[in-house]
Amino acid sequence: MGRLKETGASEMRPVRRARIAVAAVFAVHGAVTGNFATRIPWIQERLDLSAGQLGLALAFPAIGASLAMPLAGRISHRFGARAALRGLLALWTAWLVMPPLAPGLVWLCGVLLVFGATAGMSDVAMNALGVEVENRLGRSIMSGLHGMWSVGALTGSAAGTVAAHAEADARLHLGIAAAVLTVLGAVVCHWVLDLRSTPEEHPPPRFALPPRSALIIGAVGFCAVFAEGASLDWSAVYLRDVLDTSPGVAAACTTAFSCTMAGARLVGDAVVGRFGAVRTVRTGGVLATAGGLLVVTASTPALAIAGFGLIGLGIAVVVPLAFAAAGRSGPAPSQAIAGVATITYTSGLIAPAAMGSIADLTSLTISFCLVTTLALGLVAGAGVLRIPAGTDAAGSAPHSDPSTSRASLP
Repeated sequence: MGRLKETGASEMRPVRRARIAVAAVFAVHGAVTGNFATRIPWIQERLDLSAGQLGLALAFPAIGASLAMPLAGRISHRFGARAALRGLLALWTAWLVMPPLAPGLVWLCGVLLVFGATAGMSDVAMNALGVEVENRLGRSIMSGLHGMWSVGALTGSAAGTVAAHAEADARLHLGIAAAVLTVLGAVVCHWVLDLRSTPEEHPPPRFALPPRSALIIGAVGFCAVFAEGASLDWSAVYLRDVLDTSPGVAAACTTAFSCTMAGARLVGDAVVGRFGAVRTVRTGGVLATAGGLLVVTASTPALAIAGFGLIGLGIAVVVPLAFAAAGRSGPAPSQAIAGVATITYTSGLIAPAAMGSIADLTSLTISFCLVTTLALGLVAGAGVLRIPAGTDAAGSAPHSDPSTSRASLP
């Protein structure tokens, strides 16, 4: 018996090591977003873009991600999960150097299209590996992995805040960040699981229509992703343009938002286990709504930063719970999850352009009234994330075979 236990522990060591590695990959991925988000005002000022033009440009990462995400599964099938992730992550981190080099709006849109494509493909690859590690460990880790993404975004936004406060040229700042993150990503990918397809396996389908049951779940995810994307992309611009703050203070707002997102995601599994998915999301919706109201009525930067922090705290765990609910929503979990992913990425596609368009027609304050309204939608829609009796907080049946509940990403 002792020998069997020793053998089992030995077999689990590579899986535990892979968990640490994939968590580091999530952090690297998030750090790219955090660094970029804090320098959006610099890029806008350099190219003399209006709010509408900036909103148009910021829609292109989501367009690129939506177009390229279906390719990630086929790339992993062709080259193996580890090699695919290493290559896709390197493309994403290295491309960070390009946005501040764009000479005009059209070039910026093209650069951000590729930026989003590399982000989306690496995102699918790392999530797929995270799901595989979760299945092999037999317990939920995805909330923690997404928490590590937020930690990376926080670290990147903190670096961006320092650079903005020092009035550093974004071309230098993002060039250094791209080099460091590319090397770091290549190193940590060495320890992720090396999954390979057999020659007999067919490549994954390019697209699957979502079942009807996934649509309302996706709508809840839509509200959260819209609020997240709007806050991440526009919070620094909001403080600079509406409250007339310095670039350093404006960038600090993005850091505060990322900080609350990271903290909430890291403890998300424990909170859901204690209070349940519905109560957690409903309470989060109340907090996010209060945060939105604080943003649109703020007369000082401190109040606005606090409001963005509450938005981040309130929406942090919604998307992971939406994916879990999709997996329980019908006989084809992978199809439901793919549908929810499509809807949430559509939200990411719409949010930047919608925010900029409304700001052009009215003001950024009115734009964040829309964010506040969608946050209130989380309170109304939380019930669809209810976990059925007989399952654990992660939505898995006790003592179930992980291979029968494996989630496939689009």
